[in-house]
Amino acid sequence: MLEIKSVSKSFPGVWALHNVSFEIQKGEVHALMGENGAGKSTLMKILSGVYPDYQGQLFLDGKPLSLHDTREAGQHGIAIIHQELNLIPELTIAENIFLGREEGTRWGTLDSTRMHTEAQAFLERLNLPLPPNRLVKSLRVGEQQLVEVAKALSLNARLLILDEPTSALSETEIERLFTVLTALKRDGVTMIYISHKLDEIFQMSDRITVLRDGEYIGTRVTKETDRSELIRMMVGRPLQDLFPKETATIGEEILRVENLSLLPAKPGAGESSGRTLDNISFSLRRGEILGISGLMGAGRTELLETLYGVYPPHRIKGRIFIAGQEQRINTPHDAIRAELAFATEDRKGQSLLIRLSVSHNMTLAALSKFLSGGIIRSRAEAEAVHDSIEQLRVKTSSTGVEVGKLSGGNQQKVVLAKCLLTNPRVLMLDEPTRGIDVGAKAEIYTLISQLARDGAGILMVSSELPELLAMCDRILVFCEGQLTGDLTHAEATQERIMEAATAHQRARAA
Repeated sequence: MLEIKSVSKSFPGVWALHNVSFEIQKGEVHALMGENGAGKSTLMKILSGVYPDYQGQLFLDGKPLSLHDTREAGQHGIAIIHQELNLIPELTIAENIFLGREEGTRWGTLDSTRMHTEAQAFLERLNLPLPPNRLVKSLRVGEQQLVEVAKALSLNARLLILDEPTSALSETEIERLFTVLTALKRDGVTMIYISHKLDEIFQMSDRITVLRDGEYIGTRVTKETDRSELIRMMVGRPLQDLFPKETATIGEEILRVENLSLLPAKPGAGESSGRTLDNISFSLRRGEILGISGLMGAGRTELLETLYGVYPPHRIKGRIFIAGQEQRINTPHDAIRAELAFATEDRKGQSLLIRLSVSHNMTLAALSKFLSGGIIRSRAEAEAVHDSIEQLRVKTSSTGVEVGKLSGGNQQKVVLAKCLLTNPRVLMLDEPTRGIDVGAKAEIYTLISQLARDGAGILMVSSELPELLAMCDRILVFCEGQLTGDLTHAEATQERIMEAATAHQRARAA
């Protein structure tokens, strides 16, 4: 269906793609894999008309294909669903589906009835029982993802590109999306599927193409390859140990939480309601990596946000001790002074200022360290940034590059650098490896292990059980805002974690 022939694309000082050639067969799910910075996103932007200037050729159904913008790509039946959804929250489902292609009446007014009827048909095709006039901002992330699919179907998409479509979805939402994609495949829709999750790749794809450093490495039939071969193709070396955890000496208590509760928001107070926490108590020691597990919505993120002073004080009950001293943490500034650091789950929305430089982002939380008489000591700041880039092996052409232009793995390293420059005793990580490739994951696991070995206490939320089981000395399990499990490394298994994570559901069922 699609032939990519000798495609190259350069940016100042770097080849993002170099002489890439492979084919996509009609009706297949073709996985595209590679580390962050391998060229996947650049190639997808070429295929969707974002980058019209490149070397090489594209052929669609044997005919030369030249795309000058995204609208032209849509006219050829090519649609892309990005990892960061391109929906407008304040508009309805129908308005989002037909945005830029609104249908009108012969009198020149919007034909809302027709758009609603057609939108309803697309939603029904996806088995999504939502009214077309519902605002997108009221939808769950998984529902928004399917609205994006409906938008693609409205373009009569023959080639659907999915870029990390499950990165923010729950297990139930992922199953629902896969059911929809399987049905689309039966209907003859061809798909390019980009993901760092190997289990998904083996479940969904027919063939797999690997890029590395902007170059084509190879294509494999999915059922004829395995994880080891793919990882070797992606990183250029055998990755014998994906979880390089070092042995650390567990020292004295560094954090103690007693009877911590997060109360519901007051009606009409303009606060984000979120989840609540109920009477949480635990401790963390120097050198310990303490995992936080539970189903989506169990209160994992809320625990870290509460410790970091995100919520107003009137919603918090309980006591927090750092190195034996009780702390009143009412704001993130209080948390930083108490030597807590927090790398959030949403790095682009909460941890980084995407349009600012690598340097500005790294030093933002620790800016007071570089002030003298209210003036920034530029040399000291530059030296700290340079040291952080060296330590974390951040791939960037300069410290002045906008952080939004880095790959996902390198953005995450900038987030960690920002945290580490505050010299925290306790480092809180919320999904630290979400949306990054296996090579970058291994580097981040190594860094986490080194920090623990150097005496930091680590709180790590993760939805990936193998990650928790391999990296953590203990695992706390949450269910509906309550602590339902505290397992040592020796005690923890996937089965025991899931039992604790579903404790309340099983109790109600009984």
